[in-house]
Amino acid sequence: METSDPPDRVVVIGGGIAGLATALHLASLPVTLLVASPLGQQASTALAQGGIAAALGPRDHPDLHASDTLQAGGGLSDPSVADRVTAAAASCIKWLITQGVPFDRSFSRGDLALGLEAAHSRRRIVHAGGDSTGSNILDTLICNVRAIPVIEIHENIRVTDLAIDHHGAVTGVFCTSSGSDRSPQQIFMPTRAVVLATGGIGGLYAHTTNPLGATGSGLALAARAGAILRDIEFVQFHPTAIATARDPMPLATEALRGEGAVLINGKGERFLDGTPGAELAPRDIVARAIFAQIEAGETVYLDTRASLGDRLPSRFPNVAALCRSAGIDPVRDPIPVRPAAHYHMGGIKVNECGRSSIDGLWACGEVASTGLHGANRLASNSLLEALAFARWIADDIRSMDAKAARPVSLPFTRPDTNVRSGANVMPPLDAIRASMDRHVGVLRSAAGLANAMRYFRPFIGSRTAYAGSPAHDAALIGLLIATAALMRQESRGSHQRRDYPTAAADIGQHAEITLDQALHVTLDADEQNGPPLTRKFA
Repeated sequence: METSDPPDRVVVIGGGIAGLATALHLASLPVTLLVASPLGQQASTALAQGGIAAALGPRDHPDLHASDTLQAGGGLSDPSVADRVTAAAASCIKWLITQGVPFDRSFSRGDLALGLEAAHSRRRIVHAGGDSTGSNILDTLICNVRAIPVIEIHENIRVTDLAIDHHGAVTGVFCTSSGSDRSPQQIFMPTRAVVLATGGIGGLYAHTTNPLGATGSGLALAARAGAILRDIEFVQFHPTAIATARDPMPLATEALRGEGAVLINGKGERFLDGTPGAELAPRDIVARAIFAQIEAGETVYLDTRASLGDRLPSRFPNVAALCRSAGIDPVRDPIPVRPAAHYHMGGIKVNECGRSSIDGLWACGEVASTGLHGANRLASNSLLEALAFARWIADDIRSMDAKAARPVSLPFTRPDTNVRSGANVMPPLDAIRASMDRHVGVLRSAAGLANAMRYFRPFIGSRTAYAGSPAHDAALIGLLIATAALMRQESRGSHQRRDYPTAAADIGQHAEITLDQALHVTLDADEQNGPPLTRKFA
């Protein structure tokens, strides 16, 4: 195995906005950026159409932004985190401007143009290139990262494990590199700190707006190392993915509804007309309403004809191009839509500095659970959260004294209880995605969640099956999400149970879980039907 020095480096894993911003803020130190694909590919940032939420308007204030965040969060957003992040929004936008991001501005005064999205009480969404905000930010930050010599970039590198010393601290990463001109190589990189910025889990679902590589690899790394995960049952389904044969599904941004687009079924009925907020209700409410129509045999459309009409191609060029590539003319025809896995509110539990429960391990962006999003992320808060925590993580790491690399043992970071007999042949990713869609989707039940657990469990723990494979990581995270969803016996935010249709009477409670705990959940099954009757940690 090849060893790569120096040991005082900081390793950042992930090439989206969270990883790039963290690397730029850390540029006073030796930084190594590891990306599993070519930089700029397989990053969810590039697909972000909505923008960044920031209270910049004359009638707006960070307190109002924080209040909207808490309202959307279903009782699980941390008020102190919401206050801190929304207060940092203006400085995050200013930093992006200094980086060269070309934000949209009003024609009259040249101020930043502010859009409206669901569950926001003010127009506060900053865009760059209309509905191409994510790709504009990503392109700018990639250019800047490549221009800084101290940031060492390694593409086509998959991190397979975290090295843990006898104190339980992260001391390095084990990687597999591959390229068209060479055979795969095993590499060990010692490091003073690791920042996971690996994105979300949408690729685990058959219907998703995320890159297909977003299958929870960072969560799997942290889970095998024993990190605490929090609220991982909360998966947000974007209500209006464009229902075409493309995989991942293209997105019809929420900003369309902010500009007056309405949802109709095949009969032309506005089925959200009597819902508070109508089309601008929180995403979980809109997603469930659309899903109910689909379950009833209806086709659902987003109709932009009256609100935008001929202006749509200039106002939302990305959506117009996506529709036309699927044979849809959104100026003349309504856009077929359906819910699709879009964002993961849960993740690695971190503190106000982005530190995980494992010494030497930080997490930033969608892979982290900071306490901001709670049970249902407020639109356009995700890029903001990544930018704010990237700076705080960099400040925290810089404040530490540089330390020499500690001796490490070979990479068996998983607890012994995780190693159990299992099938050596992993299921294809398509089968994992189908199981997640069927059993751990928009509406859930004990029977379905238990079925998912029974399906995934045999694949977890086999040393032969593991070998750092993406399929093993996907099965592992599928098991963890299904287990956490089974344990939460209520409906709250994006987690909706058919068998527990209301929220628990007490205030929302965070749910923490480790891989070891998940593997020890017992299912007391009914002999005839099989669904679990009670659940407990063994």
